[in-house]
Amino acid sequence: MSASNDPLAAGPPSGLRKVPYLLPGVGLSAVIAMAATTVSILHGGPQFLYALFFGIAFHYLSQETKTRPGIEFCARGVLRLGVGLLGARITASQIAGLGWETAAIVVIAVVSTLLCGTFLGKHFGMTRAQGVLSGGAVAICGASAALAISAVLPRDKDSDRSTLMVVVTVTVLSTVAMVAYPLIVKALGLPPELAGLFLGGTIHDVAQVVGAGYMVNPETADYATIVKLFRVSMLAVVVVIVSSVFKKQRELMAEGNEAKKQPLVPWFLWVFVALVVLNSLGGVPAIVQTGLNDVSRACLVVAIAALGVKTSFMQLARAGWKPFALLLIETVWMAAFVLAVILLRR
Repeated sequence: MSASNDPLAAGPPSGLRKVPYLLPGVGLSAVIAMAATTVSILHGGPQFLYALFFGIAFHYLSQETKTRPGIEFCARGVLRLGVGLLGARITASQIAGLGWETAAIVVIAVVSTLLCGTFLGKHFGMTRAQGVLSGGAVAICGASAALAISAVLPRDKDSDRSTLMVVVTVTVLSTVAMVAYPLIVKALGLPPELAGLFLGGTIHDVAQVVGAGYMVNPETADYATIVKLFRVSMLAVVVVIVSSVFKKQRELMAEGNEAKKQPLVPWFLWVFVALVVLNSLGGVPAIVQTGLNDVSRACLVVAIAALGVKTSFMQLARAGWKPFALLLIETVWMAAFVLAVILLRR
């Protein structure tokens, strides 16, 4: 491919001229996301996972000069917007309503899972960034957390493959947990408050927490959702810490002028925090909140579709068994810790 035929070689256009430049790749990612959403609605199953696998089927378009700019834009820009809009789900009153004991259990579970990923990842011969990415995905909110954390990690040739491997595995594990954990709750006869703490404090994805809660009863679903949203609210703190820890490494690995543009707190995190504050003050009407949640979900599905297009099955296979084993250990650890604390509290 010659430089003269590659629109990326001369640098992207600015302003409105960027729209036709991005449109083919954005359109491709959006169509894949819509197909994944349709299949998920009609036949059930995880929307993110469908988007990922459908995207991988179009991997041959990832290096096409017409589609590559838009795919890159979706995998980074649209992704960050989707993460920022997650803040519309959360209010300070929801967090305060949990009580300090429940909040402390969730915080310890999140921190210990992050540390588990960091230290075990090193033991498995993985990079520190890969361990943090894995631990953060399990500890906070699955695929959404993986995408948010990956946005502030140093980028290398294996970055997209690592992110996709985490997204695939954590989505599968979350689906298994959605089915298995309600059976554990019923077998132990946990009351709604403790059942909600277990489900909301351990299952990775918000939608699957809600689904698991309703498999038990509506009261459990409500409490599990609030616990889960508290975990999601911790995403802002974790991303700031990760961004700070890896700031120098990001700057060293950045290309060109990007090395001079590495803020400690990325813009999408400011959007996240601003929406949490505004929502807590009652400044976001219910209909707007629902709309922002839908837009956030749509952005994340489009971003995962784009990441899928950038990845091949061969690339995923090269990751080996270690990332899967690490995510499985982290998932088991988080569930075992929260359940042990619950049983001690009874």
